[in-house]
Amino acid sequence: MSFNLSALAVRERAVTLFFILLLAAAGVYAFIMLGRAEDPSFTIKTLTVTTVWPGATAREMQDQVAEPLEKRIQELTWYDRVETTTRPGYAYMTVTLKDSTPPSSVQEEFYQARKKLGDEARKLPSGVLGPFVNDEYSDVSFALYALKAKGMPMRELARQAEVIRQDLLHVPGVKKINILGERPEQIFVEFSYAKLATLGVSATDIVAALQRQNTVTPAGSIDTKGPQVFIRVDGAYDSVQAIADTPIVAAGRTLKLSDIAEVRRGYEDPPTYIIRHQGEPTIMLAAVMQEGWNGLALGKALEERSAAIARTLPLGMTLAKVSDQAVNITSAVDEFMMKFAMALGVVLLVSLLSLGWRVGIVVAAAVPLTLAVVFLIMLETGRFFDRITLGALILALGLLVDDAIIAIEVMVVKMEEGMDRISAAAYAWSHTAAPMLSGTLVTIAGFLPVGFARSTAGEYAGNIFWVVGFALIVSWIVAVIFTPYLGVKMLPAIKPVEGGHHAIYGTPNYQRLRGLITFAVRHKFLTCSIVAVAFALSVVGMGGVKQQFFPTSDRPEVLVEVRLPEGTSIETTTATVEKLERWLHDQPEAKIITSYVGQGAPRFFFAMAPELPDPAFAKIVVLTPDAEAREALKHRLRQAASQGFAPEANVRVT
Repeated sequence: MSFNLSALAVRERAVTLFFILLLAAAGVYAFIMLGRAEDPSFTIKTLTVTTVWPGATAREMQDQVAEPLEKRIQELTWYDRVETTTRPGYAYMTVTLKDSTPPSSVQEEFYQARKKLGDEARKLPSGVLGPFVNDEYSDVSFALYALKAKGMPMRELARQAEVIRQDLLHVPGVKKINILGERPEQIFVEFSYAKLATLGVSATDIVAALQRQNTVTPAGSIDTKGPQVFIRVDGAYDSVQAIADTPIVAAGRTLKLSDIAEVRRGYEDPPTYIIRHQGEPTIMLAAVMQEGWNGLALGKALEERSAAIARTLPLGMTLAKVSDQAVNITSAVDEFMMKFAMALGVVLLVSLLSLGWRVGIVVAAAVPLTLAVVFLIMLETGRFFDRITLGALILALGLLVDDAIIAIEVMVVKMEEGMDRISAAAYAWSHTAAPMLSGTLVTIAGFLPVGFARSTAGEYAGNIFWVVGFALIVSWIVAVIFTPYLGVKMLPAIKPVEGGHHAIYGTPNYQRLRGLITFAVRHKFLTCSIVAVAFALSVVGMGGVKQQFFPTSDRPEVLVEVRLPEGTSIETTTATVEKLERWLHDQPEAKIITSYVGQGAPRFFFAMAPELPDPAFAKIVVLTPDAEAREALKHRLRQAASQGFAPEANVRVT
């Protein structure tokens, strides 16, 4: 006797029922534990390189710094292109690997790039700082928090930001916390060359004195019978007053530095990166999520911890949430879940209405059981609920019941022909299992190009193939094991039809269908011609359909890019941004306005690429209540920009 899986499932009913209950419970557990994300993660094959040479011209940066580094970068195995921007004293390079680079090779390529650039750094002109490699350019800021206090010195904000950073690092799921927009403190020594000439002191004397005094040098140690005692030279600066008291020896005289120069504490001037939140300068804290973590769980944990931190801040200091990926994840997943539930309801309703309630229940039961197993497989293979996996499940829903319908219909027909339930279940396996499996594999094969595409698009959308494949294979297994069992248990008593097989298929509708199929087979050239014409029309029609891989974003943010002429100072750019902020504050759709001057905003979703440092560039991120308000604000912004409300700048709205 040949192996018959359906007959075995019906014969060992207790074991089959046990597996049904076990898989259903495991599926519920997997559904709860599965991570949630707005979009699937993919490897961003880009790194940035920054080089500094104080005093050099843009041409010198290009010829003597950027060009040698570019030549070394081109030695990478998966090198695609490098984009370089040079300004006086600075060179910024964006290195991109080929789109076909295997994700597993990206980190090795980044390591090789760092090593080659490090080897080349020794050959660069004296005084060049760097190159500084940022191979974490792809980090996504899961949550952004603005720390600000009106009138409080920036150094106090920076110190408080460090305290908050250490606190947030203890939140489960946080990989790291980046502090952005901090303006470094500096000590300024300002003097007049005319006064120095009168006193016979040169600027070189001042620099040399400061370097001699502010050194940390070993002074030896003394061995005792107890601990070893280290001797240290007391001279390193620990206050502004100590710098002011530095002795300057010139022309046989000893003067204090404060006698010939003004020594004061200040901030980096001009600043390189300014962040403004709701019209006020701020320091931003960006939380990066660990790989594979549940975004909803992290969002809840960060919300609780940030609220607790806000209650302990000094009076006048606030910690405001600017962006939270968990909100977008919830919105995206809830939307797809609603569509998924509606599609599932339609499938179940059609099954019940078209097949009768008993047969319909058997078919409908196959869907949640299949999904339970698919959820379990997704959990074990590290997949999340996101746009792609949920879309794949919706796509597979209409196919999940096909095999179950075939199996249960064969059982019903054979029971009408006089077979008992067990024999009918065995017949369903022996005559339909192999054809159903072949059809399932052919359907899955249609998604092979997406699943095995060696590109970023394939990495992003590859789960369409895998999730649909899991669902269809599991639906076949459910149809040949669990559906026969449920049929034996739930199908009503069916009396054999007089006339047997011929009477069952002798209905008028069936005869008309048979006649149509017979006509198509006999007139094969006509049939092929009709198919060819239909195919040609579909190709022509496809040309009129807008094609894009990534759908239009439905995020609520409006992004405003402000570009001034090259060479514009950051102070001028900031003044233009302030003017735009005042206009935006008067718009009812603008909830939160955050400006990033001198550099792009941090990457707060995967599809966004942060812009490199540029004093003449700014980006304003405006949070709106919903998509409708976003579109209204974008339309009004474009109108205002076209009318020249900021004529000195090129304003682009997305």
